[in-house]
Amino acid sequence: MKRTIIMAWRNIWRNKRRTLITIASIFFAVFFAVIMRSFQLGTYDHMIHQAIESFTGYIQIQNKDFFDDPSLDNAFQYENNLVTTVNKVENIKVAVPRVESFALASTGTQSKGVLVTGIDPVKEKALSDPESRVVKYRFTPEIVEKILNELNIPDKQRELFKSNENKSYSTLSRISLDLALNEKLEKILFPIIQKYAAFNGEYLKTDDSGVLISDRLSKYLKANVGDTIILMGAGFHGTTAANIFPVRGIVKIPSPDLDNKLVYMTLEKSQEFFNLENRITSLNINLDDPDDMLETQDYLKNAINSDQFAVKNWEEFNPTLKQQIEGDSVGGVIFIGILYFIVLFGIIGTVLMMIAERKRELGVMVAIGMSKIKLSIVLIIEMLFLGFIGMITGLLASVPLVIVGNRNPIKMTGEMAKMYEDMGFDPVMPLAWFDQYFIWQGVIIMIMVLIACYLPLRRVRRMKVITALRA
Repeated sequence: MKRTIIMAWRNIWRNKRRTLITIASIFFAVFFAVIMRSFQLGTYDHMIHQAIESFTGYIQIQNKDFFDDPSLDNAFQYENNLVTTVNKVENIKVAVPRVESFALASTGTQSKGVLVTGIDPVKEKALSDPESRVVKYRFTPEIVEKILNELNIPDKQRELFKSNENKSYSTLSRISLDLALNEKLEKILFPIIQKYAAFNGEYLKTDDSGVLISDRLSKYLKANVGDTIILMGAGFHGTTAANIFPVRGIVKIPSPDLDNKLVYMTLEKSQEFFNLENRITSLNINLDDPDDMLETQDYLKNAINSDQFAVKNWEEFNPTLKQQIEGDSVGGVIFIGILYFIVLFGIIGTVLMMIAERKRELGVMVAIGMSKIKLSIVLIIEMLFLGFIGMITGLLASVPLVIVGNRNPIKMTGEMAKMYEDMGFDPVMPLAWFDQYFIWQGVIIMIMVLIACYLPLRRVRRMKVITALRA
């Protein structure tokens, strides 16, 4: 067997051009398939992180009737023994109480239906972290005009300033991204931006009587920090909920739908507002390992009173996002399948060329005593060598890009960034870290090589030695 392997290895390098062409086709197929799939999965993970992990949580514990009838009448008592039971479950990262209900918000001239969310300001930092989304800078047309008049900056940045008018920001780093600033321009512009565009918003304190409102909602209601808004709605068991709340800060929410209607207040204040008396509508849970979500959900169902509570995962209370990811994933798999289909025909074409060029050689080998079975084994080993070299080099070449793309996601600007923001996601494209998808690309290639091996086997089995020698 050792001699057979040595013979196969020497054979593939007798025609270096043909060998390199075959290896290159496999190399690029593996390389692009890994990068494309990594982009897809990385984007999905980022979408889930934004929409699920940083707002609703992966799992929610609710009253068993709340999912079908999301009314405050189906709120439940927030008790320490429930929280203790939940926190004992393995894989639970954080469990945060919430009160969520709808109300009518008004500033006197404008009114709109809003989602009132009662949170524990301290505990909520471990889930959605609204504090990191508090608006610190705003680019009104007047402020943009002042900045542009004070400095002589490149035309590209001037255009980007104009295109980002009326936008709000929580960090300078995001401003740098949208304005495509380099380190030199950051040093020049940041002091001016802090001078003119600074926005004085605060996060909620534990005993705060004020609220945070989302950015788009604040613009619609024309309410800024220090103003007051009126909230009116229905409380527990049909009681009237109405009060005036000062605006402590504005929060920038990535999801446009939530950014149009979200109002945060403290958990205690929301219970008082809706007359809930220590009740909550849900216990929102994030996980250490989201891959074990279903197992954790089953464990929670057994750990708590299933007659009183229901345990729902994000796929159940956010089916739209699940369908969006599944649909996009299918499209990506089809595209990669087409790529592999083209590569398979490239490999088959190379095999046919190899057999045609070596027809006389194969005939001579059989004529001098090599059995057709052994000759077939040599050809299969040659094909496996080509497939293995192309697969390994493709995987190795993709490793640096995956590492860099995972740690430093591609950040989009301009129209593409706005398109992502309109869909409710940050305009970044991270690559997924190494997982099963990485190995599967190599496995698929080797399967394709084995399929292509059928052709030389068939030709050798049907080969007539006399005809081959005359080739």
